[in-house]
Amino acid sequence: MAYKTKYIPDNPSKYIGDINSILCRSLWERKFCKYLDSNKNIIRWSFEALKIPYVSPVDNKLHNYIPDFLIETRDKLGNIETMVIEIKPKKQTKAPELGKKRKTTFLQENMIYKVNEAKWKSAIQFCKDQNIKFKILTEEDLF
Repeated sequence: MAYKTKYIPDNPSKYIGDINSILCRSLWERKFCKYLDSNKNIIRWSFEALKIPYVSPVDNKLHNYIPDFLIETRDKLGNIETMVIEIKPKKQTKAPELGKKRKTTFLQENMIYKVNEAKWKSAIQFCKDQNIKFKILTEEDLF
């Protein structure tokens, strides 16, 4: 069974959207929500608020990619920056290697990677067009 838990912000005025609709699908997402909620340099944030169209390499059809977070942050100089953040396991951010894996496992992991790659390519272009940053955070960034 997949992990799902509601997150209710301690600072609801910072959240963009309905504070009752934050449904984290991983402990990593929950941890990041807590970070955004409590960090004084985060001005505003939202969870799964954007839809970015992309073409899936699996079926060659148009789909919507919904990144995990949209945040506005203030740096040390007081400049405001907007970012789109995706939380992913590091192994899903790199092309899989066949090695000792069964061929079916490799093909499945490769398909996941190719879909993610298409999503991220569209997100990078979307963010570039909007003058915002796109970042993928893994367990190495969160812990």
